[in-house]
Amino acid sequence: MKSEADSVAQVRNVAQAPVPIKVLVVDDHPSMRMGIIALIDSQSDMEVIAEASDGEEAIEVYDDVLPDVVLMDLRMHQMGGAEAILSICRKHPDAKVIVLSTYDWDEDIHRAIQSGAKSYLLKDMAVEEIAGTVRSVHAGEEVLPRQVAERLAERAQRQPLTERERDVLESLIKGRSNKEIAFGLCISEETVKSHLKTLFSKLKVRDRTEAAIAAIRYGIVHID
Repeated sequence: MKSEADSVAQVRNVAQAPVPIKVLVVDDHPSMRMGIIALIDSQSDMEVIAEASDGEEAIEVYDDVLPDVVLMDLRMHQMGGAEAILSICRKHPDAKVIVLSTYDWDEDIHRAIQSGAKSYLLKDMAVEEIAGTVRSVHAGEEVLPRQVAERLAERAQRQPLTERERDVLESLIKGRSNKEIAFGLCISEETVKSHLKTLFSKLKVRDRTEAAIAAIRYGIVHID
């Protein structure tokens, strides 16, 4: 028969048990999403309380479950991660979102942080680093791994492109000639040439091929 002291000790232990960090996992690849869920559930102080397969669903689910931390993929069909983060943070300014991506392209990192993400991790990082970042962000910190911070610093040294310059660059990557770009964007060929000259200067490249390679490497333009 338990004594009164044993009962009090049992109640105290239950009261002192840490409340798990509630995590929402968002990824449009089912197998990847299951892997991330397994990773989080393997941590004694965390639990996945919901999942979503795209940005739009993530916004709806966030409102329903109000997680402590969100692990969000960036490139998804329907609505991408950056747009979802921006929408969530507008409605919930205290939201704590961590991007978990396959890509370390500096434009992606910049876009995620600008949207309100508290950290940017790569999916091939060690379990300990991902779990540790979840804990840090939950505690109110903003965390950028060294390699991610370096890519962001590189991006800061490059002149940003205008929306029109991005349009020209996207058309260039699709293999369109100056004449085709001009027709598609309703501008003159001379204007296209002027944009290309500025593009080459900003990207520090010499020709169209190098510009296309740089755009893809930096993540300025995505090729699906």
